[in-house]
Amino acid sequence: MLSSFTKFKYLMSNILVIKHGSLGDIVQISGVLRDIRETYSDKKIFILTTLPYVELLSKCPYLDGVLVDKRLPRWNILYLLRLKKMINKFNFFYAYDLQNSSRTSFYRRFLFNITKWSSSETTIKKEEKKNNFDSIPVLQRFKMQLNNSSVKTDYTLKPDFSWAISDVKKLINQHFGKKFILIFPFCSPQLSHKKWPYFNELIKIIKSNHSNIEIGTAPSSLEINEAKNIDAAIVTNNNKSLDLMELAGLINKASYVIANDTGPAHIAAHLGQTGKVIFGPHTTAKKVSIETDKFKAINAKDLQQLNAIEVYQQIKDELKLIN
Repeated sequence: MLSSFTKFKYLMSNILVIKHGSLGDIVQISGVLRDIRETYSDKKIFILTTLPYVELLSKCPYLDGVLVDKRLPRWNILYLLRLKKMINKFNFFYAYDLQNSSRTSFYRRFLFNITKWSSSETTIKKEEKKNNFDSIPVLQRFKMQLNNSSVKTDYTLKPDFSWAISDVKKLINQHFGKKFILIFPFCSPQLSHKKWPYFNELIKIIKSNHSNIEIGTAPSSLEINEAKNIDAAIVTNNNKSLDLMELAGLINKASYVIANDTGPAHIAAHLGQTGKVIFGPHTTAKKVSIETDKFKAINAKDLQQLNAIEVYQQIKDELKLIN
């Protein structure tokens, strides 16, 4: 469970950060990690995460190592004992629980021997209700959590994901001959209610009005077949989906991004990209802290009723600026 990126001498002053996922959540904690690093500049900081994010987080300049939690069922006592043994070897004196789940609460109470623990539970005052706390925008919640544990929050509210970018010049040259925009029409199967269904119609309108722009998409391995139904260039590397660093590099080089409320949208937002993210009634852009000065939400009470012409009307002036 200890990744190859964490061959460090175990110290008495180690810091543990916990964040299992998802991709958007991992992107969002970039500022949090920087604030923790600057507060504990003389300590070793490790993150406990899941396997899909090991390679990405091993590149993060604010971390010294990555630990893997397979998140096996809690009735798997042997696994829990191995996890406990691994964590306790590091003698962590402070844990920053950014997952704030029932699982990590269980770890705190019954598994990890860590004296100081920062979480939403330790942040909420006795007279406050958790439902009220959970309604606060996610980055503001992190700020409150860190401030409550004496971490100065200069960067928490403005995540910068640029540390994750890979050089993708060759990929871009393979797939595009001029300026390009990216669309991300996908969603996890269990989150299909987030999916806006009219991307092909929008692509047709864009192509008919902006001949200077090419359109591409970068599907995950599970989305490649679905991407074949989208009228856009499918960006892959040797016919395989891009890794997360390549994805960040591609998004960073795009002239514009249009996406559902998914991980790539958070990457775009926290790379300072220009674009739009489409939200249905499942949540709000404010609550998930995705909007920036250049990356804004298009909101709809019913995604089925939001047609392509309406979306185009909200992006056409920005597309005209792409030369």
